[in-house]
Amino acid sequence: MGTTFIIIALIAGIAGGFGIAKFLEKSNISNMVKNAKKEAASILKDANLEAENIKKDKLLQAKEKFLELKSEHEQEILGKDKRIAEIEKRTRDKESQVSSELAKAKKINDDFEAKTTEYTSKIEILDKKQQELERLHKSQVEQLEVISGLSAEDAREQLVESLKAEAKTKAMSHIQDTIEEAKLTAQQEAKKVIINTIQRVGTEEAVENCVSVFNIESDDVKGRIIGREGRNIRALEAATGVEIIVDDTPEAIILSCFDPVRREIARLSLHKLVTDGRIHPARIEEVVAKTTKQIDDEIIEVGKRTVIDLGIHGLHPELIKVVGRMKYRSSYGQNLLQHSREVSKLCGIMAAELGLNVKLAKRAGLLHDIGKVPDAESDLPHALLGMQWAEKFGEKEEVCNAIGAHHDEIEMKYLISPIIQVCDAISGARPGARRQVLDSYIQRLKDLENIAFGFNGVKNAYAIQAGRELRVIVESEKVSDENAANLSFEISQKIQTEMTYPGQVKITVIRETRAVNIAK
Repeated sequence: MGTTFIIIALIAGIAGGFGIAKFLEKSNISNMVKNAKKEAASILKDANLEAENIKKDKLLQAKEKFLELKSEHEQEILGKDKRIAEIEKRTRDKESQVSSELAKAKKINDDFEAKTTEYTSKIEILDKKQQELERLHKSQVEQLEVISGLSAEDAREQLVESLKAEAKTKAMSHIQDTIEEAKLTAQQEAKKVIINTIQRVGTEEAVENCVSVFNIESDDVKGRIIGREGRNIRALEAATGVEIIVDDTPEAIILSCFDPVRREIARLSLHKLVTDGRIHPARIEEVVAKTTKQIDDEIIEVGKRTVIDLGIHGLHPELIKVVGRMKYRSSYGQNLLQHSREVSKLCGIMAAELGLNVKLAKRAGLLHDIGKVPDAESDLPHALLGMQWAEKFGEKEEVCNAIGAHHDEIEMKYLISPIIQVCDAISGARPGARRQVLDSYIQRLKDLENIAFGFNGVKNAYAIQAGRELRVIVESEKVSDENAANLSFEISQKIQTEMTYPGQVKITVIRETRAVNIAK
């Protein structure tokens, strides 16, 4: 019983405490609500006051903006009114100007109509007078025909024929006088130009020959050059195509060949061999090959120096090489390069005297004989061959025509063409400048070599001993020993039938067999 009572009392106590707690909580919530309502009322009041203030500020700003826009609009309207007033004023001025111009145009039109009426009446009067004159002229012509017994056409023809004959006689007389005076003046001026040109050019002239002398220090060197059983001298002659004459002349060896290039290659090769001291066939062939390359380089250098000295620019490299080769060519004994340089200078001076293009004349003068140094034989005359080369390498038409026409093979079309012809004659026709015999002799030697080259298997051919001997070197793979003998006979027969020459020509065919191996 006691425990039950305690439990009941405990439950009652808990229930009472819960009720008291609820009452206190309800009382606190009521106080919080009252306080919140008071605070909300205060916030609403402050918000209303702030809204009223903002409303007043915005109204003031709106009024100020309205007044500002109104002022700007009024100013813009005033500006537009002002511009409209100016445009109206200009329009009134233009209308006034147009009115005055219309008045002037009307006045001019009235004057024009008045003058047109006046001129029409005058034309009618003139037409009447013209008709009257024609009538009178016709009646006079009829009277003259009756008196003379000729019609007007016959009389006109007789008068025209008479005037023609008289005019023709006077014209022929005047033309003849003019021609005679022109001939006299032209001859005098031409002689003056030529004399002035020649006086202003002074050149040294050395006639080319066909031998060169190679000086040596002692006669002991001759034996080394000849070699054992003459093998060195034979190798040197076969490699260069030059006849080497070793005789009793003290301290000198003579190199004989019609081709100056071959002679120069042989001379330089001998100089290198003697200086080096090693003289044997293999060394000879090596030195000759190097010397040949050196001469080719020297030819190009000579061509470049020549065109620079003459002030000629833009020349094709192949033409520069041809100009360099002229150093080792001669024309009737006259060195071709020296002749071409002289012709170039003469042409330049003569062109300056006549008021023509000096550079073009000098260019044509230098190139006029390039056809004399061909790489291969040609059937064309040297002037036409040179013209073809000039056209091929882009020279101007004036230069090409001057080259082709300087021996009258083609028609001269430009003024510099006769200048080239005249200057070529001046340079070549001077006493002592050329020897006719030498040129025909050199041509004969070239023809000898060309005949040999016409046979199959021929490697090289050299005309030596002034054309009395022809040495032919053949390829051992193509020509046997038996064929070598037949080849010598065939060449001799062809020379007999195709060439004219003094004395005899000895044909020597050389066939050399070599076995070459390389040790590695």
